[in-house]
Amino acid sequence: MLSVIANILVAVVALEHLYILWMEMFAWETAGKKTFKSALPEALFKPTKGLAANQGLYNGFLAAGLIWSLLISDPVWSVNVGIFFLSCVITAGLYGAFSATKKIFFVQALPAILALVFVLLAR
Repeated sequence: MLSVIANILVAVVALEHLYILWMEMFAWETAGKKTFKSALPEALFKPTKGLAANQGLYNGFLAAGLIWSLLISDPVWSVNVGIFFLSCVITAGLYGAFSATKKIFFVQALPAILALVFVLLAR
C-alpha cells in the first residue's frame, strides 16, 4: 500500500513539473503572467521569455527523471532514481523559497518531500 501511495505522489510531482515546463516554455506571457504577477512586473515577461523557457526545460528534465523512476522494473534502481530526482526537486524548491518567494516551498518542495518520505517508507 505504501508503494502505491509513493508512486502516486511521485507521479503528481512529475505532472506538476510537466505543467511548469509547459507554462515556462510555451505560456510564459499568458499563464506565467498569472502565476508570477506579484513577483515580476508585467513589462518583464516578454524580455525574460527565453530565460523562462530555459527554466522550463530543466523542469522537464526533473519530470522525465521522475517518470523514468516509475518505469524502471528493478525495485532498487527505481527507488534510487526516484530519491535522486525528488532530492533535486526538493533542493530547487528550497532554493526558490529562499531566493524568490516562500510560496515555492509549499508548491514545489513540500509535495516532493511528501513523495520522498513515502518512497523511503515503501522500500
